Amino acid sequence: MVFSSITFLFYFLPALLLVYWVCPERFRNLILLLGSAVFYAWGAPKFVFVLLASTVVDFYIVQAMANARLSSKRKQLLSLSILLNLGLLAWFKYANFFVNNIQSVMQMLGSDSRLPWMEIALPIGISFYTFQTLTYAVDVYRGTHTPLRKVSDYVLYIIMFPQLIAGPIVRFHEIADELTHRSFLRQDILDGINRFVIGLAKKVLIANVLAEHIDDIFRADFATLPTGMAWLAILGYTFQIYFDFSGYSDMAIGLGRIFGFHFPENFNAPYISASITEFWRRWHITLGAFMRNYLYIPLGGNQHSAFKTYRNLGIVFLLSGLWHGASWNFVMWGAWHGFFLIIERLSGWSNSNRFRFIRIPITFLIAVLGWVVFRIEELDRAMEFYGRLFAFDGTVPILWYHAKFRFILLLAVLISFGSIFKGGQKMMNWLYPQTMGEAQRYVRTSLSFMLFILSVAALSSSSFNPFIYFRF
Repeated sequence: MVFSSITFLFYFLPALLLVYWVCPERFRNLILLLGSAVFYAWGAPKFVFVLLASTVVDFYIVQAMANARLSSKRKQLLSLSILLNLGLLAWFKYANFFVNNIQSVMQMLGSDSRLPWMEIALPIGISFYTFQTLTYAVDVYRGTHTPLRKVSDYVLYIIMFPQLIAGPIVRFHEIADELTHRSFLRQDILDGINRFVIGLAKKVLIANVLAEHIDDIFRADFATLPTGMAWLAILGYTFQIYFDFSGYSDMAIGLGRIFGFHFPENFNAPYISASITEFWRRWHITLGAFMRNYLYIPLGGNQHSAFKTYRNLGIVFLLSGLWHGASWNFVMWGAWHGFFLIIERLSGWSNSNRFRFIRIPITFLIAVLGWVVFRIEELDRAMEFYGRLFAFDGTVPILWYHAKFRFILLLAVLISFGSIFKGGQKMMNWLYPQTMGEAQRYVRTSLSFMLFILSVAALSSSSFNPFIYFRF
């Protein structure tokens, strides 16, 4: 079940909200927990039991750590919690990857034997699950926040359905207090609904339309692909993945608000960045915050020699790439971004605000070229696609003249880059306001109603509804 589905919009969510609001406040955590378990079991019925069992075990490990008096004992229990959670991630997400690579090395050495191995199914959302369990253990160990008293509250934090499948990554201390006590305001509910519908529209009306037109290009034979078609495909994917992922984040943030939680923002117009360093302050913000606070800083950050700083950046981005998927193309994508971050540090590029209108298209081009290896998992095909981008042959693709695709692509460009200008910035502030008057709230609600009708109409008329982040 995904947010952008008729089943979720008209059956699961209304039923859960009805029970949630009818029940007394003291039972609402339990209702949301049961609903989250059903939501996850819908897509991963076998793994839900592993997830629940490991979460309960981890809760008591962290409880013991919090109660331990000896520093050595606390470190041992923290290590045990980290080992448990990273072990699950390694087994379910990376075991196939490592076995397949070992098999490839054996074949290169001339061995014809096959390793006895059965492919392991990848549970949806395993990476987001792991990061949240890690933040709980580390935040409690550091004393950032006291541990939760009830195991049910901890399980709710880990498997809460709005953010479990595709984020944002919610660090424990950010919503710890809301897990045990939260206010329910009419304005929050209305704002949550508006935010959810904006995300739904971004996913259904923009990302899905772009994907439907470009997926066939990526499945085609690249040897005869015209340069214009290649650029159209990767530009389409550049905006597809942004509107898909940011749309899901908007929906998650909106759902969280409806249930009384305030999740962190995850995107902030990343394509107007003037450097890759800035890009990562705007793209998947919660992943960047996690990597900075739980990996980069513990490695030493930039507090030591320049060599160690660049080493730490390299490690962070290689692992960031691998986090996205158990495949070498994701490692290359992480290395691509890590390389430019290091170059920017060496040159001072990221510290300057001069010539921003020149730097933005350069940064955008770097991001676009990086999406090639993110989208195309087979490295030989990715290299062939790069070749077609710079072959400079062929004509403007006929898809460019498809009215619907042309309109949606133009709309995606305007939304993505509009905040460069004052008018566009005002529009973004209107869509994502910090505060809002009553008149503005009702205007936005009317707009949301229209977007919801259009989104439902699009879902009803097409079965094409891809979910990019299911494997994460």
